[in-house]
Amino acid sequence: MNTITLNREKIHAGNLLLVNAEYPLYSASEKNLIPADCGYPSILMKRDAANVLQLVLEKISAGNNIVPVSGYRSSAEQTNIYNTSLKESGENYTRKFVALPYHSEHQTGLAIDLGLKQEKIDFICPNFPYEGICDEFRKAAPHYGFIERYPKDKETITGIAHEPWHFRYVGYPHSEIMQEYSFTLEEYIDFIKLYPYEGKHLKTCKNGKSVKVFYASAKENDVTITLPEKTVYQISGNNADGFIVTLWRNDNE
Repeated sequence: MNTITLNREKIHAGNLLLVNAEYPLYSASEKNLIPADCGYPSILMKRDAANVLQLVLEKISAGNNIVPVSGYRSSAEQTNIYNTSLKESGENYTRKFVALPYHSEHQTGLAIDLGLKQEKIDFICPNFPYEGICDEFRKAAPHYGFIERYPKDKETITGIAHEPWHFRYVGYPHSEIMQEYSFTLEEYIDFIKLYPYEGKHLKTCKNGKSVKVFYASAKENDVTITLPEKTVYQISGNNADGFIVTLWRNDNE
């Protein structure tokens, strides 16, 4: 068996970070950022997220019909966007569509706003309709790790108005599980807590492999877990109170 100690401070790192009005980003890092699209070198994402984004766009043959509008933002940039929106569009509009600094997913490097390529693109609310190539992306995205982060009729849960253009990289298979249950990230974080490390684990099968997912609480202290040998695993903090652990094994193991 493989024994691993999870440092509580690491709950603020990983692809499944929950960042919203209640849970601010612990720290923003500019490490491992690359262009989300080679044609837009100033729009950055975390390397893994950017690579997967390009894979999805290639799979649906998007060409240059879908363009990145906004990716990683520093705290200074987020502050400027928030203040500018307040000045130009008012408080009600800003609260719906722009998060406060350190409460914005854009500071994680895991979020991207996409737009249908047009002569004029709104920076805050780009056009990304539920038809054509945009909807092809929306349907394909969960199979590779992306989710539409702020869906319609979930505003009271996410605290953000419906944003059909905003996508978040959470990693696979979490994106597909969230799609199957119609979960927001907030709902998924709570759902996984029903499958604790020392209890029943969430089990599913993806691409010929058995997958187990469980939650390891780290509310106050570091936590030690034991995993089977020769198992591929992924660990992400949830930015709140613990870790989400994903185990991959071949079905014949």
